[in-house]
Amino acid sequence: MKIQLTANLKRLFSLLPTSVKIGTRRVGKGYPVFVIAEIGNNHNGDFDLAMQTIKAAKDVGADAVKFQKRDVDIVFTKEMREMSYDNPRSLAPTYGEHRKKLEFDRDQFVALKDYAESLGLIFFVTPFDEHSADFLESIGVHAYKISSFDVSNIPLLEHVAKKGKPILLSTGMSTLDEIDHAVETILNHNERLIINHCTSIYPTPDADIDLNMVAVLKGRYVPLPVGYSGHEPDILATVASIGLGAHTVERHFTLDKTMRGSDHHMSINPVEFAEMVNQIRRLEVILGSAEKTIHDAEVPIREKHGKSVVAKHSIKAGSVISAHDLMLKSPGTGIKPVDLDKLLGKVAPIDVEEDTLLPLEALTW
Repeated sequence: MKIQLTANLKRLFSLLPTSVKIGTRRVGKGYPVFVIAEIGNNHNGDFDLAMQTIKAAKDVGADAVKFQKRDVDIVFTKEMREMSYDNPRSLAPTYGEHRKKLEFDRDQFVALKDYAESLGLIFFVTPFDEHSADFLESIGVHAYKISSFDVSNIPLLEHVAKKGKPILLSTGMSTLDEIDHAVETILNHNERLIINHCTSIYPTPDADIDLNMVAVLKGRYVPLPVGYSGHEPDILATVASIGLGAHTVERHFTLDKTMRGSDHHMSINPVEFAEMVNQIRRLEVILGSAEKTIHDAEVPIREKHGKSVVAKHSIKAGSVISAHDLMLKSPGTGIKPVDLDKLLGKVAPIDVEEDTLLPLEALTW
């Protein structure tokens, strides 16, 4: 059964623009795809590695870099913080210690933001709690990302939405009802919203990507811009999402997939990211216009191989033209086939030689 939008959502949509401005960039219909390098946790708590990764993101064509911010004691219970975290991706013995190792302080965040912006990148962050959102607001981030983990975290959505900054909402592991509720919550306070299709499986196998949801979200939440936040091992789905209407793409970005840490294994490296950007930019050109036109370079081919009305045999002056007198042949520079019936019954005022184009003025005989 199709889930209907609420009357309030329909009303809100009727008032929305078709694009969202993030920093100096517009995201939405008619604008280039906005490409985000999700550095996230892939700095491993190492400030120098974070700076290197920002520079690498610039070098491979990203438009923005995104980090994460959480107050570990607020986000996770004591039991979860004290849980043993002994695996190849762990940076500390317990999950809480692992998470705390990934957090930067204010001076470090400001330095990362300033460096990204000096390179022409837009810098924004995912807050996982209200305290972190307030911290990010105090340093002047351009936008906020809401993780799929928090689609149903209505208090956080409201808290972030009221800040008036652009919000990118990922929708992994959520129902349409839950997404509707999240979208409505945000739009009640803030119209600057982008909705991302996402599958929260790390990495995501092909059968679970469900890329057609990009088009579903685009149709359901028009005119809001939509995007794709991918976790697949390669770049195919991300590039393909552009053909389904994605206005922004986000991929986890690492300098080395083999590094110890939470997300390196399901990220793409600089070579892959650069290829993804190249393919996206090429696809933007390939998609071209949604209006059917005859391109200038097609005209000579059309004129050479198109069809025109031709005399099947010689037609003498004074003859009444019938269908038996005419046929269609190339070139296409004469009377078009669609006008053939207009010639029937006309009297030829001149001789027309066999196997020649009827003159264009024959339409007015």
